[in-house]
Amino acid sequence: MSGAIERIDASALGGRRMRYFDFVMAAFVVILLLSNVIGAGKVANLELPLVGAYAFGAGILFFPLSYVLGDVLTEVYGYARARRCIWAGFVAMLFMALMATVVVALPPDESWTGQAAYEQVFGQVPRIVFASIIAFWAGEFVNSYVMARMKVWTQGKHLWSRTIGSTIFGQAIDSLIFYPLAFWGVWDTSLVITVMITNWLLKVAWEALLTPVTYVVVGWLKRREGLDVYDEHTGFTPFRADI
Repeated sequence: MSGAIERIDASALGGRRMRYFDFVMAAFVVILLLSNVIGAGKVANLELPLVGAYAFGAGILFFPLSYVLGDVLTEVYGYARARRCIWAGFVAMLFMALMATVVVALPPDESWTGQAAYEQVFGQVPRIVFASIIAFWAGEFVNSYVMARMKVWTQGKHLWSRTIGSTIFGQAIDSLIFYPLAFWGVWDTSLVITVMITNWLLKVAWEALLTPVTYVVVGWLKRREGLDVYDEHTGFTPFRADI
């Protein structure tokens, strides 16, 4: 059941409870963690018509969903609540790195034969996650800032321009930080540069393709929450603790 949507400044929200915020935040953190653990360390290669062999980081298939949800969080709940989710993801990734390091380092029982495979899969996790944490933190805050500012500039119109525009900047920062930190010296330099550039383009393309989905999710959440939040008087520092 949907009702009228009230335009409200983010500063007036305070600690007001939002019906679906916790669920969106949980989805955001889960996708972030799984895409970095499962997909980030693998380079896939596909034969494409007219293009030939095409190398790309496997995480590209799912990681952009975290940026879509980041857009949804900023658009529906405002920058301050999106900031809270970014910090939640940051802490979760730190714990994931710690857990991976401890588990890999534990001496295996003689009856367990999976240590070598385990180290191959998770042995790079601390470096990859460190790169992910820095890149994610910087990229998501740039993405959220651009999204929030453009919403005010456009008076809430042309959502597509905000989702794509914020992704162009946010994913550029993310890719420029992540791939050199995670894979320089591990992959060939040419491969690092190729994957960095192509993945940035693919992430932006993914965002554009998922724009109709973003419209549906944003519209549904705004109707269910009954609010349309604008960051007209928001403090945009990443280090504020308020919501």
